[in-house]
Amino acid sequence: MASVPSSGSGVIRLFRFAGIDVFLHWSWFLVAMIEIGDKSSRYSSLLWNTLEYLALFAIVLLHEFGHSLACRQVGGTADRIVLWPLGGVAFVSPPPRPGATLWSITAGPLVNVVLYPVLAGLLMLSQSSGWFDATPDAYRLLNAIWYINAGLLIFNLLPIYPLDGGQILQSLLWFVMGRGRSLMVATIIGFIGVAGIILLALKERSMWIGIIAGFILLNCWGGFRQAMAHLRLAKMPRRAGFACPACKAKPLAGAFWGCGNCRQAFDTFETRGECPHCGTQFDVMRCPECGASHPISAWASWTPPPPIGGSRRT
Repeated sequence: MASVPSSGSGVIRLFRFAGIDVFLHWSWFLVAMIEIGDKSSRYSSLLWNTLEYLALFAIVLLHEFGHSLACRQVGGTADRIVLWPLGGVAFVSPPPRPGATLWSITAGPLVNVVLYPVLAGLLMLSQSSGWFDATPDAYRLLNAIWYINAGLLIFNLLPIYPLDGGQILQSLLWFVMGRGRSLMVATIIGFIGVAGIILLALKERSMWIGIIAGFILLNCWGGFRQAMAHLRLAKMPRRAGFACPACKAKPLAGAFWGCGNCRQAFDTFETRGECPHCGTQFDVMRCPECGASHPISAWASWTPPPPIGGSRRT
């Protein structure tokens, strides 16, 4: 759901689980070495630093699987997760409905919500068991994991697009404002949030916070442009008598479909799937709204009119 390296851009395929391929960007190892080295004084050996960083890796991975599995549950597609230094990204494509999108986004933070009491309980148990005196490294590790999970939960729920909180806000607004306007509002709030993060980065003189701000800004700008496209699309005329079986959107009235044979554009619903330039017949139509393809008979809610210039035979 964000602009990250694709599966062919310097990433390593780790494994496949539940039909989902998990990739790791090579820069993760570089950042891991820097982070582990910077925190070497926290524990008695680098082994514990490594375990802490791997715990961060595991929590982020569980979070992204939450997004992916929830997306599949509502009928969407999700087959790839990429982990890189700034976190993880689940490449999900839920059906273009506010409820489906809301569940796909919310399921990620819900993983952290479930982990919160589990880790808190283990931390309380370690305190009562005297881990701090007996095995201080193990106690510090467990305490660090609790803070990592809590920090990721709070950060992801900030209403700043494209963070989960910003996308949840957009999904909720979608119910009352429509897709384009809700995305526009979410990205404008996101720009305000980015400005705050940039000020924080300058105040703390933190390179990492600055990088995160830049990442959010780029994706926020992409969301803004997407919102503009949705708003333009919503104003265009639609063809009555047809609707996508998947997303229920009426198709655009105009030459928005391309012939794979002669490369000419035409209105497939006006000609009932026949290219007027070369005569090629297309029986399946692709929805420009959700990308799903269906036979033209599944689109029609009434008998389509004859092609322009023709007549209906009885």
